[in-house]
Amino acid sequence: MDIRQLRYFVAIAEEGSLSAAAQRVNVAQPSLSQHVIALERELDVTLLDRSPRGVSLTESGEVLLSHAREVIAALERTRAAVRESGSEPQGEVSFGLPSSIAMVLSVPLAETVRLELPKVRLRAIDAMSGFIKTWLEDQSIDLGMLYDIASVGHLSHRQLMTEELHFFSAPDAWPFHSRAGSPVRFADLAEVELVLPSPHHGLRSMIDRFARGQGVSLNVATEMDALAQIKIMVSRSSGYTILAPAAAIDFVERGELIMAPIVKPAMVRPVYLVRNPARPVTRASLELERITLEVIRDLVARGIWQAFDPAAR
Repeated sequence: MDIRQLRYFVAIAEEGSLSAAAQRVNVAQPSLSQHVIALERELDVTLLDRSPRGVSLTESGEVLLSHAREVIAALERTRAAVRESGSEPQGEVSFGLPSSIAMVLSVPLAETVRLELPKVRLRAIDAMSGFIKTWLEDQSIDLGMLYDIASVGHLSHRQLMTEELHFFSAPDAWPFHSRAGSPVRFADLAEVELVLPSPHHGLRSMIDRFARGQGVSLNVATEMDALAQIKIMVSRSSGYTILAPAAAIDFVERGELIMAPIVKPAMVRPVYLVRNPARPVTRASLELERITLEVIRDLVARGIWQAFDPAAR
């Protein structure tokens, strides 16, 4: 089995016809048929069901098609990485960012990449952590940022910082007797109606685990898996929420939300930069990783991203 045979097989599977595939790969149809027969003999399976109307894949053929596409894609990525190894970083780098991080990081990162890496195309993808995990595992993206790496420990990761989660309220709906914006004990959060993501969301999972550990039963009145809508709902005095400060800095700066630290105990979560070592590492992705760290340090130093280096404490 070689890469040429796999390319031919993919063409046949996608065209559904030997004659159409032969035209696509510019190979005589009898020769194409012989390549398929050779593959079937080598693997000792039937890959195609042949009929007057064309060809269709057997179950074994479907399995081969999936792996063949992965092999071909990996080869193309490897070629691209080798070509650019001795030149200026170039090409596309895909970066999965949870919504709370994308809110504060994506724009300054994109602007910095445009200035410092003019030949690199950044594709920043704002998505829930579950999707980012999946994309990292199936090698659909180069880099991702995650809060929880328990289920992806086999991937390469480094902790960048730690965030403290805060309590958010509309300015005219502060629910406690204390001064608006003053620290809130975690146990007191049981007294208010919360608007949080659904349980499959990483933030909600963390909050639920934390609450169980503290023996606190939270009142989640509304579940909503859209960060923007959570902030709008809370700003309209229709509930309260728990977020990282970076996720709601826009509403806070406009005076539409106020935030307060959560204490006794504080809620903290680590932030990790993750990549799949099975995906070829390009110079462009390495340079993007370097710039990401620089931009984050700047955002933290200016107080735009409220986080800290755990090693420094």
